[in-house]
Amino acid sequence: MSTLSASWAGQTSQVTRRWTIDGIRQPWGLGVAIMQPVVWLLLFGNVFSSVATVPGFGADDYMTFLVPGILMMTVLYSGAWAGTGFIDDINSGVMDRMLTSPVHRSSLVAGQLVQQLGICFVQGLCVIGIGALAGASYAGGILGMLVALGASLLLAAAFCSLSAAVALLARDQTALIGISTMIVLPATFLSTALMPASLLPSWVQAVADYNPLTWAVEIARTAMSTDVDWTLVGTRALWLALLAAVVAWWSVRAMRTYQRSL
Repeated sequence: MSTLSASWAGQTSQVTRRWTIDGIRQPWGLGVAIMQPVVWLLLFGNVFSSVATVPGFGADDYMTFLVPGILMMTVLYSGAWAGTGFIDDINSGVMDRMLTSPVHRSSLVAGQLVQQLGICFVQGLCVIGIGALAGASYAGGILGMLVALGASLLLAAAFCSLSAAVALLARDQTALIGISTMIVLPATFLSTALMPASLLPSWVQAVADYNPLTWAVEIARTAMSTDVDWTLVGTRALWLALLAAVVAWWSVRAMRTYQRSL
């Protein structure tokens, strides 16, 4: 069993290395991934700054309120496009060659996921850093920021795996983009990422309660505040972890479905 585990870990690390090298060779992709949340922070932070004066908002500073939402939106969108790498591999024939090797199918999925989570972690650090420069305050300190980053990685894991599964089943870039857009846009606006639940219509509040983006945002907001609700952090983190595990399992199944179709 230990040999098998070591073999799986080694294969996963090699797949991760391959995706990481590919990303380094195309630095513009990482550059765009980092610049996107900066634009969102500046855009939404200025356009909606007066919302903090609305009765019932519940916070004095919109930038402090906004940073957790932008953090989760950033990894959500990055995760949604993660499957494009698999589409490129399918179109170039690399995927078919990989599947003729003795590599574990789950390693092919996990290796790419690890690389994507690395990008999301860098994005998260940038969001928190730029937010601080823009005036956001993090009363929860280092621990709060680490908890927020952890929640963002759980959310990213779920949506990276979802994107990978859709890519392997649809095998078409246009279809992946369309499906991803139909998921991430409603998820963004049917959540508390940009507005507190108290200012949302009642039906949006009801939907937001079941939205993974809201779960992650709630974890980050309470963890980075002065009064941390650890019960909320624990329950929402558990829900995100379960979601990530289920979708990761589905992405491995999608890989095997793709292989059987060859």
